Amino acid sequence: MKKIIAILVVVIGFAFNTNAQDKMMKKENVKTVSLEQTKGEFTQKQITLSEGTYIFEISNNNVGKNVGFVLQPKGKNGQENHIKEAYVKALVKNNTKQISNEVTLKKGTYTYFCPLNKTPEYTLIVE
Repeated sequence: MKKIIAILVVVIGFAFNTNAQDKMMKKENVKTVSLEQTKGEFTQKQITLSEGTYIFEISNNNVGKNVGFVLQPKGKNGQENHIKEAYVKALVKNNTKQISNEVTLKKGTYTYFCPLNKTPEYTLIVE
């Protein structure tokens, strides 16, 4: 009976270790794109990325109010076309940062902007 329990512990431990390594490998492939907002604009006017999975980190640099982040395919305006995973997890308060969920981007052209800070639409290209 002790041998069976010992074998089960080893097998379960191996399974947990493999699962944890898989999750770590997946996280290593996620890149962070840092964007900064000032009053009425993003400081990065255009971004070029390769296909992949990203987290957007949005900084509110003394805008004086909460800001957000919207990403959408170029030419497809309207909330129904927003890439919801790219929304920040919470509004970005003055002089703080906030991140989005993971977003997998395919080749194409996108636009990003903040409706709360009334920024122009900027271009994000995925090659």
